[in-house]
Amino acid sequence: MPGCGLLCQYETNKLVRIQSLRLGSLKWTLNASILLFICFMLLWNRNYQQFDLLVSSVTTKVKGVARTHLPGVGDVVWDVVDYSGPSQEKNSFFVATNVIVTKNQKQGRCPEVPLKGGLCRSDADCEEGGRDQQNHGIKTGSCLKFDVLRKTCEVSAWCPVETRTSPPRPALLAAAENFTVLIKNNIRFPAFRFIRRNILPDMNDGYLRSCRRDQDPLCPIFRLGDVVREAGEKFSEMAVEGGVIGILIEWDCNLDRFMQRCLPRYSFRRLDEKESNRTLYPGLNFRFAKYSSVNAVEQRTLYKAFGIRFDVLVFGQAGKFSFIQLVVYVGSTLSYFALTTVMIDWLIGTSCYSAEVGQIYSEKKVESVADKQKCILCVSYVDERRIRLVKRSQKKSLQLVKPTSFQPHKEDGGHLRAAVLLLQPGVAVDPGAPDREPAPNPPPAAWCQCGCCAASSLPQRSCCCRLGAGACVSSSPPFERLVLRRPLLEAVLCTGTLCRRRPRAEARPPPPPCAAAPTVSTSAGGSGSRRRRPPCHPSCCGSRVRYEYPSPDGRYGGFRPARMASMQACANGEL
Repeated sequence: MPGCGLLCQYETNKLVRIQSLRLGSLKWTLNASILLFICFMLLWNRNYQQFDLLVSSVTTKVKGVARTHLPGVGDVVWDVVDYSGPSQEKNSFFVATNVIVTKNQKQGRCPEVPLKGGLCRSDADCEEGGRDQQNHGIKTGSCLKFDVLRKTCEVSAWCPVETRTSPPRPALLAAAENFTVLIKNNIRFPAFRFIRRNILPDMNDGYLRSCRRDQDPLCPIFRLGDVVREAGEKFSEMAVEGGVIGILIEWDCNLDRFMQRCLPRYSFRRLDEKESNRTLYPGLNFRFAKYSSVNAVEQRTLYKAFGIRFDVLVFGQAGKFSFIQLVVYVGSTLSYFALTTVMIDWLIGTSCYSAEVGQIYSEKKVESVADKQKCILCVSYVDERRIRLVKRSQKKSLQLVKPTSFQPHKEDGGHLRAAVLLLQPGVAVDPGAPDREPAPNPPPAAWCQCGCCAASSLPQRSCCCRLGAGACVSSSPPFERLVLRRPLLEAVLCTGTLCRRRPRAEARPPPPPCAAAPTVSTSAGGSGSRRRRPPCHPSCCGSRVRYEYPSPDGRYGGFRPARMASMQACANGEL
């Protein structure tokens, strides 16, 4: 419809169909493999669902009692108040496994420990009021005898100061391996308004008293020794200096009605660095004190506790069917089928397939269009049965330019009809044509293969009739009869141009084709691509034609028949 414009147009891609059993089988095999992979990933990752992250809260309750013998103290019974520390952090709990005890400390003056930088020789080495972050107190300015061999600075502190630094081996509270902890975890998925806890509805009080994780992986009561063992550690070794263990609770919930499943999965791992030679302060410890009053004097017992901190880490997601997510996934995976085209195109273009089939496929599938800055030339040689597509170069000879692609050579006998008529009996050749001596051979150029091409300053004119060494086509008898004879040229122009179009005597006919010689033509983009056409003949053929038909002023154009009456007769179909 006129005036419809772009609204009434539809554009689609052009396809190339190859009749091949191998390629067809390969295509459907690849497509089927891709489809199976897409379906597998759709079900495995549940990409048809909408997901939401959980909101979690954790509470713990540790149970267990142990009895230890402390040097200088005696037998001590430890319950949850003693070994759990003064406070518990969020989503974690601490269990003491080893301890260093310093009894009956009182406020006073006493020698500093040598390991804390308190060594001295005289009082001058101890600055009064001096303090250091590593010291147990403030220096008084006196240098006192610490033992038989060493002297240290006197400090004002809780005396006697703590002297032992390394924990006892084996751990004093190794019995903590049999302690248990109940973990209560509540989760919620806000997007789906779904609430769940790790203590399932069918778990009653009797179940919790007797359940064991080696019998039921959903049991929320954990033995500390089993937790450390499943984390890949040995409890007796870890209890000496302490450490950090992570208890991971993963929730992967499917909330679809027919596939509903939402259960916790527990795993364990060590979170701190356990190698003493790779960290300056391995393990985990802290200090606390128990105060008392004796004869109205306050004193304390200092405990340096080593133990294991258990961090409960909860993570997970829930999914529910969403039509929008399904459509998005299907749309995003449709591009995977392009891998089939890429693979087959690669096989056709490599040596795995026939080179001839690959060339034909490339020519059918890809159509090159040059822009205004490029000029594509079609070059053929008498010793090669195909046409070369090359880019015109401003610096390189046309003979030396590498082709971008090849096209099969197609014979067109339309322009040779007049030649056939002239060679038949009864068709006379113009007897008045002047006889000329053979054209002189110019000094051949470096790119010339026939020895008859003159050097040219224009790269697009630097082209020979041959690709390899051999006789020049301009010296062959067919070239003399088919190219240089005036009656034949008139007949070719008549039968090849005027008899197939509306007669226009005022129009200039195109230059004659070289029937027995290589030709060069151009194909360039833009409206001005026809204004500048390089010569349609090699250098040797052009020199021969110009020798036969010289121009007085040195300007050469298209061939013009001298007898206009004969041209009109051709147009009327009298020949």
